[in-house]
Amino acid sequence: MVFMALDHARDYFSGMPFPPEDLSHTWPALFFARWITHFCAPIFFFLAGTGAFLWASRGKSRGELSRFLCTRGLWPVVLEYTVVGFGWAFRYPLGFAQTIWALGWSMIFLALLVWLPVRWIAAIGVAIVALHDVTDRLAPAQFGNLAWLWTILHVPGLVWVVPGKFALVIGYPLVPWVGVMAAGFGFGAIMKMEPARRQRMILAIGALGTLSFLVLRGANLYGNPPNTGAGAFIAAPDSNGPWHAQDTFPMTVVSFLNVQKYPPSLQFLLMTLGPSLLLLAWLDRRDAAGSFGVVQKFFLVYGRVPMMFYVVHIYLIHAMAALVAWICGQPASWLMHGAMFFNPLPAGYGHGLAFIYLMWALAVVLLYLPCRRFAELKARRKDWWLSYL
Repeated sequence: MVFMALDHARDYFSGMPFPPEDLSHTWPALFFARWITHFCAPIFFFLAGTGAFLWASRGKSRGELSRFLCTRGLWPVVLEYTVVGFGWAFRYPLGFAQTIWALGWSMIFLALLVWLPVRWIAAIGVAIVALHDVTDRLAPAQFGNLAWLWTILHVPGLVWVVPGKFALVIGYPLVPWVGVMAAGFGFGAIMKMEPARRQRMILAIGALGTLSFLVLRGANLYGNPPNTGAGAFIAAPDSNGPWHAQDTFPMTVVSFLNVQKYPPSLQFLLMTLGPSLLLLAWLDRRDAAGSFGVVQKFFLVYGRVPMMFYVVHIYLIHAMAALVAWICGQPASWLMHGAMFFNPLPAGYGHGLAFIYLMWALAVVLLYLPCRRFAELKARRKDWWLSYL
């Protein structure tokens, strides 16, 4: 959650008129400020599935789980086009279909799958993640009147709801995110194992995922298509296709790690989920030993109230950016009424990386107390509506 805030602080405060993945313009420090945030969405979707499994393991029936996932899934979709959408742009309506939108529909998809055995759910999830790149060269136009459906499922782009007037901006197609959540649901069974066995399993899966990424990426094999179609809608064209040697070693590393996120390629998911599971195995061992430190407990506060943090941090960072622009005499109007999503970066706007990190740290600190208070409220009370926040 905290690294995600860094990505959004960069969105609002940066003066760079190009995406950090654009190898023709970026440099290592800028790229890694973006790259570290790549881990957020895969972990978010994966552990949302795991959380659903753990919730059901408390004696809930499959019917109860399915109903909960349906209602829980519809809520983020509604939030995306109301509260969250307005926070991004300070304009309404604005039809962005991003993280929360995809999270909601993934929960609804999982609500259909939970009637199957857990192993089947895990297998379906892994198959979607592993095989979806087979379809990467299919363009929406090839589906005729169903082009809109393929855009929603697998290709970032525009889906016109009212032709010429209102369109959904599909930033997070549902595939393979639905598979990531389903795989996470199956992973929940591992989390119920006794600690030693659980840690061995998590370590083995994490190591396999990380090694698979290194092999597939190192040989430029399957799992990361040239960025000439789907990803080009969001990132610079050809910015994260096959890697190749650059003029310097640091930039060669950048090229190696620069894999497609929109939609997330298999290599992207292996690169993020593999190391994340290795970290989880280590944290699980520390937790079992009762050796969590002050720093870890600090970050746990944000993890206990992810939805609240997500919604509030967008408003906070957006408002901070507008205030800073006004104080610095920069064109603050670019940040209002959705202008930043439809117009190029104006001359004289933006700040360097050091200032972006400062604003990120300030936003995280400002949100600590509200998140802690809300986490304490959720621990004290079991009102049904709290499960939606």
